Amino acid sequence: MSDLVIRGVRPYGEGEPVDVLVRDGVIVALGAGSAESVDGVEIAADAEVLEADGRILLPGFVDLHTHLREPGREDTETIESGSAAAALGGYTAVFAMANTNPVADTSVVTDHVWRRGQEVGLVDVHPVGAVTVGLAGKQLAEMGTMAAGEGRVRIFSDDGHCVYDPLIMRRALEYAKSLDVLIAQHAEEPRLTQGAVAHEGPTAARLGLAGWPRAAEESIVARDALLARDAGARVHICHASTAGTVELVKWAKAQGISITAEVTPHHLLLDDSRLETYDAVNKVNPPLREASDAQALRTALAEGVIDCVATDHAPHAEQDKCCEFAAARPGMLGLETALSIIVETLVAPGLLDWRGVARVMSENPARIAGLDDQGRPIAVGEPANLTLVDPDASWTVRARELASISDNTPYEAMTLPAKVTATMLRGRITARDGVVTTALAGRVGP
Repeated sequence: MSDLVIRGVRPYGEGEPVDVLVRDGVIVALGAGSAESVDGVEIAADAEVLEADGRILLPGFVDLHTHLREPGREDTETIESGSAAAALGGYTAVFAMANTNPVADTSVVTDHVWRRGQEVGLVDVHPVGAVTVGLAGKQLAEMGTMAAGEGRVRIFSDDGHCVYDPLIMRRALEYAKSLDVLIAQHAEEPRLTQGAVAHEGPTAARLGLAGWPRAAEESIVARDALLARDAGARVHICHASTAGTVELVKWAKAQGISITAEVTPHHLLLDDSRLETYDAVNKVNPPLREASDAQALRTALAEGVIDCVATDHAPHAEQDKCCEFAAARPGMLGLETALSIIVETLVAPGLLDWRGVARVMSENPARIAGLDDQGRPIAVGEPANLTLVDPDASWTVRARELASISDNTPYEAMTLPAKVTATMLRGRITARDGVVTTALAGRVGP
């Protein structure tokens, strides 16, 4: 029997502080506590105690969109370093995209990713399978074998590339429906983005950067909503970045189409004014848009048009970022800063309360992915996948202090609000006060 007592915590930031007793990975008591018991349930003599000091307790965060780079680019990130970053950021489950080397288009690769995540044991690392062989957009990958494999793949995506052929996408949606899995689309019409490196607008024009039109994203979102409607399948829109995408998703939901969408923290906070310095740390796909787009995305997330936050955590080596803007690889770190950005953009302005944070960072992504043991209520009988947050903290981002191997954070030297102070995976503390704990033994099965 293993007991953990969290003393003096406020679930969802509501009410007076209470104690939480976790036993063998499950919440068994919640309420008034003493040295010997919580809500009448006796505490084991050797229980671990976590003093919360009135901080906020949330369900562990779930990230539908990360790039952990293993296998193939372990010089930029590994499942171990990415898991550490996730645990420090309050995550208990992450989904690792398929654009690895080799591509995760077979169960050999997806099962390896799952097993490696379990060996590390800091978060549940769920592999995302490729929709097409080699991410080439020509031939459907064997989604069925990946879904049936040890990694039990639930989400399929060619992220980094769009499944641009409408016939291939339609077949993928039909295949996914038969398997009860999800297609997550990187919405980008490639013929509209050839050579593009920045949002098509006044800033890019003034700086001489090739423009990336909103229509490149919006045309695919509209097309795939209709394809999902006709197939009776689910479709998920990765990293929504424009006000037009918001309107399209809103329309599709009103029609009863099974569509969900995510937004990244960087698209909520940053805009294309960051490009004035030509610093490639701000190069990302899709690009940072205008301030009006960021505002539309914040409103859409608060109102439920956009369902969840996903980091699109994308580590890159120094040589791939410290170069001319056009040659740089797109992407930025996001796991350790995500909560603070959500507090900055939505909680502080009053657009979301802490239950809203739980909804968009834990409950909704867990529901979208079909994870029964994540995003659960903080209640007796529920799995103890939990995140402890100090809402009054502030911290200054320093790339050298982050857990990721790479240092391409756009928030360098920024002071951000709120801080994750502890993360618990099935009742075991994986990160505490900025330090990752010893890796845990993996569980059997997904």
